[in-house]
Amino acid sequence: MSETTVDFSPSAAPLAEKLLEPALEIIARYPIGRERSALLPLLHLVQTEEGHVSPRGVAFCAEVLGINKAQVGAVATFYTMYKRRPTGEYLVSVCTNTLCNVMGGQEVYDGLVEHLGVGHDETTADGKITLEHAECLAACDYAPVVTVNYDFAVDNTSPQAAVDLVEKLRAGEQVTPTRGARICSLKEMQFQLAGFDEEREGAVGDGPAGAPTLRGVSLAQEHGIAVANFNIDTPITTTKPARDESAKAVKDPGPRSASTTNDAETGKVAGVARKAAEAVKAVAATVVDKVEHRKAGTTTKAGDVKDPEVRTGEQRNPDASTPAPDPSTTKPGTAVPSNPAEAAGLADNQAAGDGKPAGDSRGNEEKK
Repeated sequence: MSETTVDFSPSAAPLAEKLLEPALEIIARYPIGRERSALLPLLHLVQTEEGHVSPRGVAFCAEVLGINKAQVGAVATFYTMYKRRPTGEYLVSVCTNTLCNVMGGQEVYDGLVEHLGVGHDETTADGKITLEHAECLAACDYAPVVTVNYDFAVDNTSPQAAVDLVEKLRAGEQVTPTRGARICSLKEMQFQLAGFDEEREGAVGDGPAGAPTLRGVSLAQEHGIAVANFNIDTPITTTKPARDESAKAVKDPGPRSASTTNDAETGKVAGVARKAAEAVKAVAATVVDKVEHRKAGTTTKAGDVKDPEVRTGEQRNPDASTPAPDPSTTKPGTAVPSNPAEAAGLADNQAAGDGKPAGDSRGNEEKK
């Protein structure tokens, strides 16, 4: 994919001018034909520029990947890390799930609400702090915890400690976390989440691992417990081990003659591998035949009128070759039932509302 192959709409063009180069770098990480998998980091990339996933951010992701805005919106609205409206410089998350709640997490959250004058997913007037309560921050051994832009900031926190934290952030002071990396802005964090190296000096040098995290190691050392035959000096393998001969035989058994090759001559392992390879080939040939056979728009072999999946697809989405359903007998916005059971289930369903797909600028304007 190159710059000349993407013709951006007026909505996506402003972001394309700034983000196209890193976007193409992200897309290049994925195999040809699998570019859509780049959507998650691309959404983070959009947030590096705007702090949230805006309608034009949705349009940019859709156009650079060649998919529609509804598909992008379905992903952007599923994950809470993709913000749907402008977010502050610092996203302060307070865990209010079971253990953190028992340990005082709700009191911490309530204290911040009172101090900042904002609620969940709301931003202070100075644009510095967006507050949110989180279902789980995966740090039960430090409950209750508070994160800033997804980095752990205060462990075993209290309402006053959380207030002190946000005041330091609002004043522009450097906050050293209890553990973890140095606190950065939300946009800087999004750059990391998009898969790019952190360029700030010393950005990942702060915060050692805490005692609760290392408790298991400490107990093992205290009681002399170790894995049998473990050698701490054993180097960590950085490349995949070479394929052994038996694996090679499965992948590429090569031509064999039934009259000159048998299990006795090739050995038991190679004989089993050869049989496995032949079975895999047979299954693969069957799958290919089914895939070719089940292509949309084609009929099945003699004895069947039409592939069931094709028939269902045509019933739900009629084209020029399939008669459209009679409007007088079908509720607006409903699919055509393909069988009596489905028809009974849809009989009392209400027609869909007029909600707009995520990223639709007109729909967002109506909500304001």
